[in-house]
Amino acid sequence: MKMTPLAVVTGSLLILAAIVFVVILLPYVHTSRTTPSEIFRQRSDEEAAGRKLYIANGCVYCHSQSIRTIDWGLGAERIAQAGDYVADYPILLGSQRTGPDLSQDGGEHPDDWHVAHFTNPRYTRPLSIMPAFKFLGDENMGHLIRYVQGLGMKDADRRMQRQHKWKAEAITAYEAGPDANVAWINEHVPQGWRDLPNPYPTTEAGLARGHKIYQDFCLGCHGPVGDGMGPAQPYIYPPPLNFTILKNREISGGILYYQIMNGITGTAMPYFKRELESEKIWDVGNYVAVYFINDSDANMAPKGIDAAYEP
Repeated sequence: MKMTPLAVVTGSLLILAAIVFVVILLPYVHTSRTTPSEIFRQRSDEEAAGRKLYIANGCVYCHSQSIRTIDWGLGAERIAQAGDYVADYPILLGSQRTGPDLSQDGGEHPDDWHVAHFTNPRYTRPLSIMPAFKFLGDENMGHLIRYVQGLGMKDADRRMQRQHKWKAEAITAYEAGPDANVAWINEHVPQGWRDLPNPYPTTEAGLARGHKIYQDFCLGCHGPVGDGMGPAQPYIYPPPLNFTILKNREISGGILYYQIMNGITGTAMPYFKRELESEKIWDVGNYVAVYFINDSDANMAPKGIDAAYEP
């Protein structure tokens, strides 16, 4: 075949048609048949307004909204399905995870945590590189929070119901005074954990590790001296726990471990079981016990055989 102008134009059009068919038409035919997933629901007007703010402020450049089978982190209890996105135009899957995936973030934290976080992310996550969004103002920030709290749809709604239930109980306990508040927190720790001392001995290295972990994860809420007066405190209610009131209130290493690991739903205290390995939780718990509570049970009975590296 001679490469005449007619052949070049005709060939180019055929290639273009093939690309359009494969890249646009076939996916459209497939996706147009997608049915809503079991968690799908339509967004409220507030959530829709928050989604526009999410797009306008470039949140999709740092946060994905899709959990894959290879993921193991926040939201990984549920793998993303095509039916989750049937109402999303555009779909905000994202390609970067500079920050965590948000596809199931709704209900992971109460609203007041998000207020502190969007005001300045360093208040709740001291190592965060996320920009502050205080400039949005109260109304727009409220819309953005409603959108984020709706991510996960029906699953998020169930998590939010849990947050509201325990928020009410946490406020009641806090307003009843320190003794009642500490008793309420402790009574929800399983008995086996309450009786468990910190299995690691108190060492200079262990306290140094605990100090670093405290600075990286806890400082924004609990403050540099553990009194609950970190920069996030004005935005959070009930406020972060003041560790210094725990002296002589039967706080074991196991109680501290359980609460750091599992968080306290309804309050701004998140769980850290997916971010901190076991020894890091014990180390930061012992740091709190030694420096703020002045009462550590580290390496006390009952105990087993010390690990090979321990003194």
